[in-house]
Amino acid sequence: MDEKTIGSEENQDETPQVINLTNSGVEVVEAELVRLHQSGAQEITAEEVELHQSAVLDATAAEVNARESMLGMVTSKDVEMINSLAGIVRAENAGVTGSAGVVLAGSANLGDTYAGVVAGQQVRAERIESLVLFARNVEGDVQTVVDTRGALIAGMVGGLFAGLIVLVGRMVFGRKS
Repeated sequence: MDEKTIGSEENQDETPQVINLTNSGVEVVEAELVRLHQSGAQEITAEEVELHQSAVLDATAAEVNARESMLGMVTSKDVEMINSLAGIVRAENAGVTGSAGVVLAGSANLGDTYAGVVAGQQVRAERIESLVLFARNVEGDVQTVVDTRGALIAGMVGGLFAGLIVLVGRMVFGRKS
């Protein structure tokens, strides 16, 4: 099965309630509940999305559950990813086990996760490794290259050196007589 759009207003008068896809590839899916098993979609808009060994470029839903799947960008109220990979996760509540490029969440619960950037009000971790971490409260085993305090210090030191270079440059090259 290889279709362009499932559940759009072009195909039907109403958006379907449930769409189940197995071993399929589609461009756009719109429904109340979308389940993909070993399938791919470019864009999903739904109330609830369930993925198993599937890939989605852009998922927008109130709730996203992914197991052993790949997601480009996820925008949701609640995200639960297990052994999955995501480029960008934006959610109020995010539970991630696997890898993510960017996690932006009010509350992030990360277990055995590798992430580029993690930003959230509350971050709980079993074991995460990240390049940059911005959080108000952090609990658990976190290894990061740059945390909130480190980012502030790096910014201040970088600003100080940039200011000194400009000042020295003006002193050396600024006066032409």
